[in-house]
Amino acid sequence: MKLYTKILFWFFLNLVVLGAAFYAAFRLQFQFGLNSLLMGRAGDRVQAVSEVIRSELSALPESGWNEVLRRFSGAYQVAFFLFRSDGYQAAGEPIALPAEVLAKVTERRGLYGGLGRGPPPGRGPPPGRGPNRAMASGISPPKFMVQTANPSSYWFGVSLPPADGERTGARSLVLLARSLSLHGGGLFVDTLPWVAVGFAALLFSVLFWLPLVRSITRYVSQMTRATEQIAEGRFEARVPWPRRDELGRLAQAINRMAARLSGFVTGQKRFLGDIAHELCSPIARIQVALGILEQHASPQQQAYVNDVREDVQHMSSLVNELLSFSKAGLQPHAIKLEPVHPAAIARQVADRERPSGNPIEVHIDEQLQVLAEPDLLGRALANLVRNAVRYAGAAGPIIISATPQNGQITLTVADSGPGAPAGELEHIFDPFFRLEASRSRDTGGMRLGLAIMKTCIEACQGSVTARNRPPTGLQVDITLRQ
Repeated sequence: MKLYTKILFWFFLNLVVLGAAFYAAFRLQFQFGLNSLLMGRAGDRVQAVSEVIRSELSALPESGWNEVLRRFSGAYQVAFFLFRSDGYQAAGEPIALPAEVLAKVTERRGLYGGLGRGPPPGRGPPPGRGPNRAMASGISPPKFMVQTANPSSYWFGVSLPPADGERTGARSLVLLARSLSLHGGGLFVDTLPWVAVGFAALLFSVLFWLPLVRSITRYVSQMTRATEQIAEGRFEARVPWPRRDELGRLAQAINRMAARLSGFVTGQKRFLGDIAHELCSPIARIQVALGILEQHASPQQQAYVNDVREDVQHMSSLVNELLSFSKAGLQPHAIKLEPVHPAAIARQVADRERPSGNPIEVHIDEQLQVLAEPDLLGRALANLVRNAVRYAGAAGPIIISATPQNGQITLTVADSGPGAPAGELEHIFDPFFRLEASRSRDTGGMRLGLAIMKTCIEACQGSVTARNRPPTGLQVDITLRQ
């Protein structure tokens, strides 16, 4: 899993934890009973609605009360009922109250409302009590809220006070509102503040985490690109390390590794060059001695002299390959790039390396130009074509082509030979690597041609890749800037 994905996963996990805490806080809010809702804005909303309903009911006879409750039920998506304090239903759809709700309703017997008939003779509200007294003192009429099960419902009840100038009734009237959810059509719980708070928390989390996540992933991407360049042999790649955390220390370690690898590889190439240079003199002296020996050798000895001469010539060619490899790797920064036409260079290489009876086809637009050093590009193409001729020259034509794309030119050398095992493709450009275990002169000697080719292309600030062609064949792509 990518680091960016992991960080995002933890980010959303954090949101889930925040949501769980949000839910727990929501549930904790009602841990002390649903009546805690009535002390806030929900109680004020239901109180206001109940006053409007009371006002309309007081202006109508009892026969019109059902229509009023039905209209308010449809408007708020909750069911409204009107009960007397003795449990008798006065208006609304017929319903049997749950025991806990009925108990709350009958608790209001001492509070008399003015919507019903008057009280029995000699009875009335106790002095200083009742709705008239409560309203006159500015105290809200008693309210309650109950949750019932089977089915789960939320009940809100409020005692209806009498209208101004209305005499007190014999039975208190209680307005009930039933909802299947705590939302209650917006009367019980207003979800808009919760949604606003949740959206604000989400927006804050995004704005808080995004810069951190972006800075980490951007820095990791820089280190990834640098290490990929180092793995391809471009040891001059460096990672900026302005950070003082673990990523900054990792960047410093990558830079130190690149510097040391550059020193090791440069020292190795210089060592090979020095050895090859030192071998040139004794090989030259041996060749001179063989020339003198050949003049004095008898016919029977000529065969042995020819064998020695052939071995010395092979040694000379290997030493020349070592010199070419070391020189190409030691002077990449001193090379001056210039626009060149790859078509002309490819034709020269094809004419020089073409074997008898095996064609080398060049399909490159004459107008295409690339930034390169002509000699290095010619040497790279020659080594590629020579390698294709050696291993796939008899299998079919060797094709050199070019494709422009996104400000770059990809030169391709393709053959129809057996190709290479998929696991060995990334190693065929390594020095001294070969698919065969032996290093006989029949199978290509030390195998430095492709390593020299890659070094030449990298000196031209290009890149090289290889892949197998379907159904058979090997294709090497050289990418250079236009």
